[in-house]
Amino acid sequence: MTHITLNNGIEMPLVGLGTYQLSSEDAQASTTYALDNGYELIDTANVYVNERAVGRGMRASSKAREEIFLETKLWPSFFERATAVDETLERLGTDYIDLMILHQPAGDIRTGYRHLEEAYKAGKVRAIGISNFPIEELRRLLGESEIKPSLIQVECHPYFPQTELKALLKEHNIALQAWYPLGGRGNASIMSEPVIAEIAKTHGKSPAQVILRWHVQLGHSIVPGSKTPSHIAENLDLFDFELTNEEMAQINGLDKGEPIFQRTPEVEHFFATFAPDVDSEK
Repeated sequence: MTHITLNNGIEMPLVGLGTYQLSSEDAQASTTYALDNGYELIDTANVYVNERAVGRGMRASSKAREEIFLETKLWPSFFERATAVDETLERLGTDYIDLMILHQPAGDIRTGYRHLEEAYKAGKVRAIGISNFPIEELRRLLGESEIKPSLIQVECHPYFPQTELKALLKEHNIALQAWYPLGGRGNASIMSEPVIAEIAKTHGKSPAQVILRWHVQLGHSIVPGSKTPSHIAENLDLFDFELTNEEMAQINGLDKGEPIFQRTPEVEHFFATFAPDVDSEK
């Protein structure tokens, strides 16, 4: 399985390129390289301040726009702006976005989601998603919204597989997309787990590929980020092997029940008040 079908009938690739923490120069080059080497899905966000670069990278690639699944995320300081979606389209240099996501459950969530619903009805957005919403906030949104979200992007990896959340997602046919699919940049602890190393050796794959394959077999969409061509290529090379039921169970056994990223009142305040300088990107 290389694609999934969202709850509104839109087909989405399982594996994409994430551009978090990439400079404009790196985001543009990585986007072009990824699209020219088998990728179809690109993930960016207002707060990454590299949307213009991603747009340039898309246009410089060998793929036509309709061959690319483009997703971006609307930051809370933009939720109340009726022009936020149009401004994002302008930065990306495209007439539509395949998936647009509310980036954080902070600020005026209801207004932000209503703007996404309006953009969806207008054909500017093909699917709506959310990111980082806790279960109680997701339940509230489902009860208040007109259009059900198609996807939620959350921290998810073998140490924190989002078991409780996935039960609710299954009930509403909402897809899960993992950020931190490998446990976060600079965090090698999951990949150094003996069970991961042994499975990697068995299949002749890297520990990262084993973990990403675990995600794929669970039906998770993943957007690992990199600016290194060899890593970008490796992260897509997941479909010529399959983990056994026993190997999947062994990886599932790594669950610690706690996320790596901890949300605090201070973090929530930052998310609600920070305004990224998207105009600084050229």
